[in-house]
Amino acid sequence: MTPQVLIAGAGPTGLALALALEKHGISFRIMDQESGPGEESRAMAVHARTLEWYDQLGAAGLLIQHGYPLPQLEIYRNQKRRSVLDFQDMGRGFSPYPYVLILPQDEHERLLINRLKKKGIEVEWNTELSSFWQHEDHVEVVMEKENGRETSSFTYVCGCDGAHSSVRKALDLPFAGKTDNHVFYVMDVKSSSEAEGAQVHLFEDTFGLVFPIRTSGLTRLIGLIPERFLDEQNDVDKDRLLPFLEKQTGVDIERLHWFSTYTVHHRVSSHFRKDRVFLAGDAAHIHSPAGAQGMNTGIGDAVNLAWKLAAVIQGTMDASVLDTYETERRAFAKRLVATTDQAFQRIAGDGMTSDFVRKVMIPRVIPWMTKNLPVKQQLFKTVSQIRIHYRNSRISSGKAGRIQGGDRLPWLPGEWGDNFGLLQSADWQLHVYGSASPDLRRTAEDLGLPLHEPAWTSAGKEAGIPEHAMFLIRPDGYVALADARQNTEALQAYLGAWGM
Repeated sequence: MTPQVLIAGAGPTGLALALALEKHGISFRIMDQESGPGEESRAMAVHARTLEWYDQLGAAGLLIQHGYPLPQLEIYRNQKRRSVLDFQDMGRGFSPYPYVLILPQDEHERLLINRLKKKGIEVEWNTELSSFWQHEDHVEVVMEKENGRETSSFTYVCGCDGAHSSVRKALDLPFAGKTDNHVFYVMDVKSSSEAEGAQVHLFEDTFGLVFPIRTSGLTRLIGLIPERFLDEQNDVDKDRLLPFLEKQTGVDIERLHWFSTYTVHHRVSSHFRKDRVFLAGDAAHIHSPAGAQGMNTGIGDAVNLAWKLAAVIQGTMDASVLDTYETERRAFAKRLVATTDQAFQRIAGDGMTSDFVRKVMIPRVIPWMTKNLPVKQQLFKTVSQIRIHYRNSRISSGKAGRIQGGDRLPWLPGEWGDNFGLLQSADWQLHVYGSASPDLRRTAEDLGLPLHEPAWTSAGKEAGIPEHAMFLIRPDGYVALADARQNTEALQAYLGAWGM
């Protein structure tokens, strides 16, 4: 089968896109200019919404097996433990994955690469996308490989090639934003010290995070480097920094496995698409590590884009659906960059506000607030990304109870199982929580739409779902059309408008 999509970049975003395209039956190639998967990683957290998508792709269990749910977050101020945030099951009742999964990005990537290998798909390493030309019905691509130059054609190209994306640069798309002056460190060390969960260490002029990495037996340290350990070129004096961190964090560094520094950027591309070429992940948006949102957001881009590409390639939807990728994902990226930038400045900045955040808000106020269950639940919904919605998208329509078109389908457990199990087919489907009318059953059969009728329970009532309401569900688990009266004419009009 001739590959129809080229994925440039085999980080988490590109690999998730590959898994999703394979799930939808789309042929593709995935390449990366590096010689193999990364040996270093900054991203550690896999959030609930990401695991829900991985469940659709058959990979959630694999990641959970190799990671571990974060049990707690200990907060230290000047070497003394001030408080503990309990993270266990903080999202109970909202997701089948009510926690934050800790899994280093490099291990994450290897798991996805091996899963693709089992499906007969290999990443083409040492392959660089050097140039491309867009035509009316295809993209002509030139790739530089170890054994020479190759010219190929693809229906679409997806740039998942990171913050310095050659695809974005070739499209000449502005990457507006700013770069922060602070320099961060990230390292893995062999240590005899053990931590139950993650730790936040707040010092007078800086802060750091400590994570145990159970798969490797190492400890990950991430944090802001005080200016006194940097020279004029921002090169770090490790001989002075490491003893400082040992004293401040209590982590006994027996051996340094790897060490790297980086600066924080806050940028969003002016567009996520130009004709037949798309951007996703860090190629489209980068922001501070506040809330551990970056990798998860890129994976969300991939899932959103994959089913839309598949629908257009397979001729089951009008090509205009591809426009909704940018409107849905860029709107979220802009909000995320703004909020993480603001949070980062309050934590890492200078002045009275940042002092108050580091000395009072983080060690005292936030732990006190999160002892309140509703506050804890709202925190989970925000950080886990299950609150993301596309209500303003052209492809979202209708309302039934509290559920509107564009909302994530609420997770509803019951004696019969849970409704997310129905989403593993990653297809368009109808849900009626209660009983479908004979007219709706006939319409669904005529249209070839799977119709599911889970029992309407107290969980559905609490989620704001009216009994017998009809929901048309997108392949990514979002509600496309909500209708409380099972209006088959509205359903047919919706499908007709999108050429389905």
